[in-house]
Amino acid sequence: MGFTMSEKIMAAASGRETVRADDILWVDIDKAMMDDVLGPRLEIADILKEMKAEVWDIDRVIIISDHYTPPANVTQADIVKFTRDWAEENQIPNYYEFDGPCHQVMVEKGHVLPGGIVVGTDSHTCTYGALASFGTGVGSTEMAGVLATGQTWMKVPKSIKVVWSGKLNERVMAKDISLKTIGKIGHSGATYQAIEYCGETIRNLPMDERFCLSNMAVEAGAKAGLIGYDQITAEYLRKFGVTQDFNHVNADKDAIYSKVYEFSANTLVPQIACPHEVDNVFDVTDVEPLKIHQAYIGSCTGGRYLDLKSAADLLKGHKIAKGIRLLISPASKEIYNQCLQEGILQTLAEAGATILASSCGACLGIHSGAIAGGERCISTTNRNFLGRMGSKQSEVYLASPVAVAAAAITGRITDPRTI
Repeated sequence: MGFTMSEKIMAAASGRETVRADDILWVDIDKAMMDDVLGPRLEIADILKEMKAEVWDIDRVIIISDHYTPPANVTQADIVKFTRDWAEENQIPNYYEFDGPCHQVMVEKGHVLPGGIVVGTDSHTCTYGALASFGTGVGSTEMAGVLATGQTWMKVPKSIKVVWSGKLNERVMAKDISLKTIGKIGHSGATYQAIEYCGETIRNLPMDERFCLSNMAVEAGAKAGLIGYDQITAEYLRKFGVTQDFNHVNADKDAIYSKVYEFSANTLVPQIACPHEVDNVFDVTDVEPLKIHQAYIGSCTGGRYLDLKSAADLLKGHKIAKGIRLLISPASKEIYNQCLQEGILQTLAEAGATILASSCGACLGIHSGAIAGGERCISTTNRNFLGRMGSKQSEVYLASPVAVAAAAITGRITDPRTI
């Protein structure tokens, strides 16, 4: 029988010819990523000092201050300063600040290649699966071990195959694919398994949309969210001078999967995840016309160029409803600049949007857009847990950028196909 993507990647990283699901092995780490909120300050620095260990390879460590930038108070400023100083003291060349959410910065700066294993102190490290890389989140203690040795032990995960066939209809996006899939699998249905997204629909998605899919795999409990290497991947990597072929990391046709799910894109309509779980998913037509107070387009899930452009295309010529706050946070400084140059931010601003810095702040309610008790927010982010974006008496609804833009226009959750 053939092998899954996870089995192939982890075999190569462990130096073995073949491995199978449930094997436990030591693997070499390609890149290790830390952010400010879950970075060196949380035990990692102390553990390394206690071990009297140095960073195994400073060129393979990336540190990104993104959650607390720009700092909203002294505590946040102190955390960012500690992160910045630690990176300098340990001579880490790849330190980024004010560049945007870590997962977008990682791929934009060329730190992720197909076939590698990337660990990060953030659960959405699975984003890198869009580039056929085994990206997964780890805790502080495990990251300290990685920094000291360049290795960690892992159990090879079983894999779930998710097949999407057909063509997406107008104003239906990857976020809708993701929410529909998670609604079917359940918030823990893929625990310690890898999800492999495949099929005609996935092959036709641009890279921005693929990142959204892989990013949210963890919301089904998955260890990783993988998409096969193809021409679209290759074209993206050429921007960083990468011309190597990585077809060898793709799953075999006779690979063994724990489950297979099949979906039709032709019949998919815009989806909404209702409070307080990501798998509490409904068609938008079942939720409208619920009143909202804030609309948010941003984060490592829904703030990429295509997200902002899609929202701007829908908002062009419209104004947001009276009393509604529409906040826009591009997923990186690079995306911010591109959207600025192309007039996308101007279109959004003319519709009544407030343009924010590229930051994680609003996504988890720590600055730049926290919501109050009794308020309801529709957001392109990845989680709608109780109190996620502010007060525990608030509600968060997850949707695609065009669905969020539509709600901003009407002041209510709205089917974007009707605008």
